[in-house]
Amino acid sequence: MINVEEWAEIRRLHRAEAMGVKAIVRKLGVARNTVRAALRSDEAPKYEREGPGSAVDAFEPAIRRLLAVTPDMPATVIAERIGWTRGITILRERVAELRPAYVVPEAFGRTEYKPGELGQWDLWFPDYDIPVGHGQTARLPVLVGVPCYSRWTLARMIGSKESADVLGGHLELLVELGRCPRVGVYDGEPAISVRRGKRLIYTHDYLRLKGTLGMGSIVLAKGHPERKGVVERTNGYLETSFMPGRTFADRDDFNTQLSDWLEHKANVRVHTGLRCRPSERIEEDLAAMIALPPLLPDMDSHRDLRLPADHWVRHQTNDYSVHPKAVGRRVHVRVDDARVSVTLGTEVVACHERVLASHVTVTDPAHDRAREAARALAAAPKAIDDGVEVRDLAVYDEATGAA
Repeated sequence: MINVEEWAEIRRLHRAEAMGVKAIVRKLGVARNTVRAALRSDEAPKYEREGPGSAVDAFEPAIRRLLAVTPDMPATVIAERIGWTRGITILRERVAELRPAYVVPEAFGRTEYKPGELGQWDLWFPDYDIPVGHGQTARLPVLVGVPCYSRWTLARMIGSKESADVLGGHLELLVELGRCPRVGVYDGEPAISVRRGKRLIYTHDYLRLKGTLGMGSIVLAKGHPERKGVVERTNGYLETSFMPGRTFADRDDFNTQLSDWLEHKANVRVHTGLRCRPSERIEEDLAAMIALPPLLPDMDSHRDLRLPADHWVRHQTNDYSVHPKAVGRRVHVRVDDARVSVTLGTEVVACHERVLASHVTVTDPAHDRAREAARALAAAPKAIDDGVEVRDLAVYDEATGAA
């Protein structure tokens, strides 16, 4: 069974690069049926716990030293150099995992972009305290995306830097755009990837997103913001041209004003670098992008738990009430950009608007009433019925003639 990263790469090669099954088999060295199964499946393979260590583990430092000097050294040559005497397949797989860390990608270094080729993404933090209710304010991130050929700007303020908010916002902006750039360029956001030494590891949720869409990705190392200068300059433009003099009632008001400004100002101005308007290039850009699949991935936050006796569930720092009928039973908690919902089987036992303030307890009055009714029922005195029939003593008097 292939892992989620291989599944994502197979779908990217087919959807973004228009490669056939045979070409993918030759490129990745996997079975033809494996490729066909990955293309048929819109669901990412489920995570499986890694087994015990591999025989290659002891040779990994030597492999890394060879790749650091010659990144394109074939696996067969590496096997000879390190004295490998076992099967070549397991060594070839490990070399394939390690090699990308020593090969510097070149796509982000170009200043000329082809239609539909690259989209750069970043989080921008406006210097403004957004009212989030309950007398509180917060500095919320704005997810910004720019297709590099047209310089068309997409932006939306999201609830937090957590994975579900970042990837959910990413998907919403792509749906708004209507298509998907073939390759996305990112900073090392924890929602996208983590680095362990020189090894880049994508998060499972991001692999589900990119695999379903069929797009590629480039994650830049720290200290190279200029390599995604298109979106960095857009962040600066938003800071200097959109923010000054504005006030916002809440996050929805921010997004409404931002959307209106992008539509009537940013995307129809004459771009200094292009010497034309993004709106004059966007159609050509879109035509070369990948079409969105009919079934989009679910990027909401999901978790299962057994509801405690106080019948509240916590998301971030806030508590949301649940109907007390679910106490002690396993429930499913789903959080999207706007709401927190809890289900018991197929029954919805809680549905609240999501709160962006901190340390707030959100209670549905119906849940309070149900709790008080349950308490009253438990406290009410109960008639004692021991189940023993009480016989009229006159019957015994009549039987013995004493009456």
